[in-house]
Amino acid sequence: MTDDLDALRSEIDALDRQIVELLNRRARLGLAAGRAKTESGRPITDTEREREVMIRIAMANNGPLPQDALLALYRQLIETIKRLEEIEKSGPKPA
Repeated sequence: MTDDLDALRSEIDALDRQIVELLNRRARLGLAAGRAKTESGRPITDTEREREVMIRIAMANNGPLPQDALLALYRQLIETIKRLEEIEKSGPKPA
């Protein structure tokens, strides 16, 4: 039983590293999109785009994660990236 558990935990650890890598990749792309929006004079928040993302996420979910839990994770991800975009947009604060 311990060997099975160790193997599962090892696979979970490897997957967690991949998830972190993918989340950071997603954040970098979001920041790049934020820069493109700023350069074109568009606001950081794009409610229609966020709605489209959430619909696609919901449609891609085949479980076992409950829909509301997965969408909550994505809402948090989107809000975090928007905060990073705002920080990047405002630039460094003078000392």
